[in-house]
Amino acid sequence: MRNKVPAVTALFWVTKLLTTAVGETTSDFLVKTIDPVLAVAGAFVVFAAALILQLVVRRYIPWVYWLAVLMVAVFGTMVADVLHVELGVPYLASTIVFAVVLAAVFVLWYATQRTLSVHSVDTHARELFYWCAVLATFALGTALGDLAAVTFGLGYFASALVFGILFAVPGIAYRWWGLGATAAFWTAYVMTRPFGASIADGLAVPHARGGLALGTGPVSLVLFAAIAVCVGVLSRRPRSSRERAQGALGDALE
Repeated sequence: MRNKVPAVTALFWVTKLLTTAVGETTSDFLVKTIDPVLAVAGAFVVFAAALILQLVVRRYIPWVYWLAVLMVAVFGTMVADVLHVELGVPYLASTIVFAVVLAAVFVLWYATQRTLSVHSVDTHARELFYWCAVLATFALGTALGDLAAVTFGLGYFASALVFGILFAVPGIAYRWWGLGATAAFWTAYVMTRPFGASIADGLAVPHARGGLALGTGPVSLVLFAAIAVCVGVLSRRPRSSRERAQGALGDALE
């Protein structure tokens, strides 16, 4: 099996941040526009279908991969809201729990595969561990963002500034301070969620909640358009730069 994870480039990080942002606003828009139960159920169906599709294709296909990441963001946001709003789980408690879950995923992944590198996701076992880590990092990032914005009272834009700095630190540490590439990647990956979501909330929510009141619907549409452009660029890159990924889904399923 070929490595089914995209190259870690600047465009990768831009697209990842956009998906975290749109996950926040789209989730809020759907649960407030249609019946919340229907919204969550529908999001779960699309999430499951997108993830299964990503798992069954044999090579990296940009739109398939990013659809899975996008649905992790949308459905994951809904689950996080259910945990806090409906079940009353404190943000600090969920942060600790998800940190332990992520650590457990990494320990088990390394114990069985002897690597956590995203450049070596070339077996089915490693791919399953990769997506478990993606889900866990999203959950942890969501809890961290809510903890900072709500529990600590930083608000959305101050939180975005804090997490933007924390997102940049691993790259700086990798470039100049000798931090390992794998540790730098996963640390930055966790921070994309609270960074992107804080910006999206700050743009969308009403003035009374500290936002610019642009609305979850309009912000989501703009973010979806930006993601489409990014994925389009990724899909049109030369084969060598995309690890010779095939653009045709039929070929990938052979």
